Amino acid sequence: MTESAGLRERKKQQTREALIAAAQRLFTEQGFDGTTTDEIAAAADVSQRTLFRYFAGKEEMALAPLAEMQEGFTDEVRRRPPGEPPMTALRLAARAMIGAFAGDDPEIEQRRQILGSTIDLVNRTPALLAENLRRTVARGERLAQLLAEREGVDMADDPRPRLAVTTFDGALRVATLSSCDAAAIDPVLMGQELERCLAALPDIFRHWRS
Repeated sequence: MTESAGLRERKKQQTREALIAAAQRLFTEQGFDGTTTDEIAAAADVSQRTLFRYFAGKEEMALAPLAEMQEGFTDEVRRRPPGEPPMTALRLAARAMIGAFAGDDPEIEQRRQILGSTIDLVNRTPALLAENLRRTVARGERLAQLLAEREGVDMADDPRPRLAVTTFDGALRVATLSSCDAAAIDPVLMGQELERCLAALPDIFRHWRS
């Protein structure tokens, strides 16, 4: 990539991040339904035409931080060594994904804040919650297929790839909800909660007492 091409890519990424940040700020202040794309474009200091070059609409902007986190997780799974057991690959991929939100850098701090406000917004907005669930299911199918390919099995005959992804996604969701609020997500706590959830999985197959 040439220097000029690299500069263009950085500027495009900066514009995308500015739109996401502006959208999340307005969604927090005015609510999802009370915010227009015109207002988001103005807040990000871009034209409406530019906004629609990056996003199809408000819904895609609202869910972008979660989509990026989910895709980052899938990319980390794809990087895991092929001989690694599936649940180990998922666990270590999640650890790497969570680690990307750790640190004192202002940009990372902003990402933590945006992700926290996004999760809060989604949980308060039925339309976003439904769309995020649809996307999560679709992403889970892609991830299960990736595991099936790693293990050399056919998902039509073997339920384990889907079971592994569904089980792990449940633990990751509990850890996420336990480690964030509208202000920000806490990656250290999220990692700890994920480990606690995974350690508790054997207990759900046995009778437990309060």
